[in-house]
Amino acid sequence: MELWFYHLERASLDQVLPSLLEKTLANNWRALISSPDPKRLDWLDQHLWQFRDDSFLAHGVSTAPRADQQPILLTTGTDNENQANVAFLLDGANPEDFPEFERVILLFDGADAQAVDHARAVWKAAKGKDQSVRYWKQSESGTWENKA
Repeated sequence: MELWFYHLERASLDQVLPSLLEKTLANNWRALISSPDPKRLDWLDQHLWQFRDDSFLAHGVSTAPRADQQPILLTTGTDNENQANVAFLLDGANPEDFPEFERVILLFDGADAQAVDHARAVWKAAKGKDQSVRYWKQSESGTWENKA
């Protein structure tokens, strides 16, 4: 499993996540978005349908019928119900709970000290296990740069 960190400093989750999901789908991969916060997932459920006037991201929630058929699945759990290749983790979800994914992406808000501390602890643990990790940070121009 590859573990990627996206440090959100210049753009918010609602700006970054849809573009990452579009790239995921363009690679013919499925995505799972996990957060322990049901309110966050309710908000994302609405946001992904209307994040842009000319586009939407087809998705479903794990509590709805046919969750296993969704290209993007929102869940508070860790089960890979839709056979996703990539897990996007929000709000302190633990990457160790998602070992079966090809890639796990931890998105964290740089303005949230608790989120930064969590990301640092996860990074340290992953590096201690010699796990494949990457750290992405947004440049001044808005592009993502692989910093580690």
